[in-house]
Amino acid sequence: MLVAFSVSPSGGGDHGSVSAAVAEAVRVVRASGLPNETNAMFTNIEGEWDEVMAVVKQAVDAVAAVSPRVSLVLKADIRPGHTGQLTAKVQRIEDALRD
Repeated sequence: MLVAFSVSPSGGGDHGSVSAAVAEAVRVVRASGLPNETNAMFTNIEGEWDEVMAVVKQAVDAVAAVSPRVSLVLKADIRPGHTGQLTAKVQRIEDALRD
């Protein structure tokens, strides 16, 4: 399964920055060993249901450690029997653009 998620504290510092808390969540994802990537809006992670959801929970817990309120946005592509889709889906788009 692929999961795209965004987790952040509901409020930032004086300038609305949430980067330190989000960095802790990304640190959790990267330490998981699962295929992942982070962009400006989401962190994408690939693996089996239980392992991916456990990492999402750990990321939420990391943000909750510094904030009394946490926001989570999650989108999942559940396709049993398919792996390597974190890059394969993007490659199919790139291939179509060349046609």
